Amino acid sequence: MLSLHQRQADLSNDEVKRYSRHVIMPEVGMEGQRRLKASSVLLIGTGGLGSPLALYLAAAGIGRIGLVDYDVVDFTNLQRQVIHGVSTVGVSKLESAEARMLDLNPDIEVVKYNEPLMSENALRIFGEDWDLVIDGTDNFPTRYLVNDACVKLGIPNVYGSIFRFEGQLSVFHAVEGPCYRCMFPEPPPPGLVPSCAEGGVLGILPGTIGTMQATEAIKLLLGIGDPMIGRMMLYDALEMSFQTIRVRKDPTCPVCSIAAENIQLIDYEQFCGMPAHDHSEFSSVDEADELDIKTVTVHDVKAALENGDDVLVIDVRDPHEWDISVIDGTLKIPKPDIQLAKNGIQGGRRLWEETILKDIPKDKTLYLHCRSGVRSADSIAFLSEIGYDLAKMYNVEGGILAWADEIDPAMPKY
Repeated sequence: MLSLHQRQADLSNDEVKRYSRHVIMPEVGMEGQRRLKASSVLLIGTGGLGSPLALYLAAAGIGRIGLVDYDVVDFTNLQRQVIHGVSTVGVSKLESAEARMLDLNPDIEVVKYNEPLMSENALRIFGEDWDLVIDGTDNFPTRYLVNDACVKLGIPNVYGSIFRFEGQLSVFHAVEGPCYRCMFPEPPPPGLVPSCAEGGVLGILPGTIGTMQATEAIKLLLGIGDPMIGRMMLYDALEMSFQTIRVRKDPTCPVCSIAAENIQLIDYEQFCGMPAHDHSEFSSVDEADELDIKTVTVHDVKAALENGDDVLVIDVRDPHEWDISVIDGTLKIPKPDIQLAKNGIQGGRRLWEETILKDIPKDKTLYLHCRSGVRSADSIAFLSEIGYDLAKMYNVEGGILAWADEIDPAMPKY
């Protein structure tokens, strides 16, 4: 059984009735339900994973639930973030989640942190007497930050991640087993793993993984069952298959193998080569940030297309995105193809230049766009590395989302 903070909590008659399906189970009982009421759980994120987590933790009677988020509810969130609704679009996710949680169970306390989780505030937030931290985030910098802060403070970290049709689940607790860095000492190369905004996610997948995270949290708080410490579950929704692999503690782990007082919370965005706090797409190469890339507006693009200017507009989104919306008169080449072409040329292979880059002239002004402007900036960086003139390339501010907002309101947004 994990050593949780010792607190006392009595149950009212109404609470006994509310949790009657719990208290009649010998594994929970009155003592277990009191333990849940006395528990404190910090939830990082109120999005896809955070939605089922917050709902089921509240319903289970966790007495004190902390929420860390600073985003607002967007219409595109509703496909998977079921704690929010149409009535709260444009509202703070914290306010939206709190209202739903208290409507479900008014006997709990919700503590809100309306700020991005960063190295500068993580220890302050994590140090406010939490029994567990549950990671409901969707980016590598925050995952590493959550892990390192939890290891430093000795707090269990209930981990989950999702992408397209696949999910992962584990419990990282360096006191009793490995930490996240034992399995993933280094982040993947920038650009290798796209974000959910780029790659998408099956709407019900975060419900599956988030509910499992909530299950692990309840088990840990009650001290029952066999928690996922030292194990990771891999879930494939298309095959409806579950696979469990062992995760061993690394005696040379850069974080959990050293004394807690020596653990330093670093610049995790620099460590991972990508930003943590971006609500649309994330940059996948460092070069784009270092280059002085010029920009144009969607109105400039519209004028160039209508006037027949000697400009080539290139759409670097993925092919399935072209089925959703497209700007007429653009050349469609996905960013991954441009990246492969760059890699092929730099590696001495000319095939990609012949099949892909032959359509992109070096003597013409290029306007590149994607969904919101991140992948197109990356593509400009790729092209500049293989001889294209940076002075002739422009990134379209806001991408096709800006086009839909400012030029064609009838265009679908995603």
